[in-house]
Amino acid sequence: MLANLLQASHLATLEQVPVLVEKYAVGLSRFEFLVVDLREEALVPLTGGQALSVEGSLPGRAFREVALIETRHEHGHHFWIPLLDGTERIGVLGAVAVDDSVDTLDRLQALASLVALMVVSKRPHSDTYARLVRSRPMTVASEVVWPLMPPLTFATDSLVLSAVLEPAYEIGGDAIDYAIDGDTVHISIFDAMGHDQSAGLTVALATGASRKHRREGSGLVATGNAVDEVIGAQFGGSRFATGVLACLDYRTGRLSWVNRGHPAPLLIRGGRRLRELRCPPAPPMGFQLPTTPRLCHERLEPGDRLLFYTDGIVEARDEHGRQFGLRRFVDFVIRREADGCSAPETLRRLMHTVLDHQHGRLQDDASALLVEWQQHRERSLVVRVPRG
Repeated sequence: MLANLLQASHLATLEQVPVLVEKYAVGLSRFEFLVVDLREEALVPLTGGQALSVEGSLPGRAFREVALIETRHEHGHHFWIPLLDGTERIGVLGAVAVDDSVDTLDRLQALASLVALMVVSKRPHSDTYARLVRSRPMTVASEVVWPLMPPLTFATDSLVLSAVLEPAYEIGGDAIDYAIDGDTVHISIFDAMGHDQSAGLTVALATGASRKHRREGSGLVATGNAVDEVIGAQFGGSRFATGVLACLDYRTGRLSWVNRGHPAPLLIRGGRRLRELRCPPAPPMGFQLPTTPRLCHERLEPGDRLLFYTDGIVEARDEHGRQFGLRRFVDFVIRREADGCSAPETLRRLMHTVLDHQHGRLQDDASALLVEWQQHRERSLVVRVPRG
């Protein structure tokens, strides 16, 4: 089944994925293909139809909990199983089987994995997918920034990274990046001046310059200086971006970082905020000022969490002018951890709470990246199929 489906997928478009699954999937029927929208609020049928709420539906529960959900059906057993790109949740697959034997569950899990890979491989060149996951038009700046972003959730042994960016359809000057290089994960977060097309171009330059010099072996200080030069050369000192560039050896826990005028990362340890990771900040990137940025270091302990963020989160104001605030931000993350929420689910709920605080419309970009080191929760990001 899987071999035939994989072979047929090479010449298929996104729209043909459901047709191929119907044709080749043996022992399963009545498929439903749901992809999550950009804000992770709704699950949208790939074949068209009524969207389902992430918060108030069985498929939504499978998505939130990253778990197989089974109910009885007039035709047998009805299953909902998450579609995962690595550990990033992209949607949910629904299917019916006559039984819930181990063989059936194995077949379902393997099929969901392959369907997710097929969808991910087809979506970069599919306007159908882009339209499905949007509930409103997107600004030009957002069209520039979003394709630059890596998957917003990634996990490996001992490491989990999850990110969120808002306002999703009007993101202008924020960007998050990460990459694995052996035992090191490189992390960057940028916040460009303004909230317009020039902000989008600024942060695109920051991301591109950072990747170029990182991949050529430059250190954090040199990479930050290169970003400074590129933005300054393009805009003549009229535009800038703040940022943190960091690297974490996720075998030893050694963290190194440079701060270019950005809010300090936060360290959470033992279920409470330990402190801000302060490092003498260098000027924002783009001014080309003579400076020697300071490279700082910290040794993490197993179970530590790091929070990188832009000021749009803590400075979000309600109708009375009250900020969301740093304390509320950190407390929210800590409480969701105590509730057993995964990192991506924590950030999904966080951003909805921030949006509610500002009545659904942020006045500034708001982004966050949550890093978990040796919490041993990475298995919670893959589907758990019951055995026996």
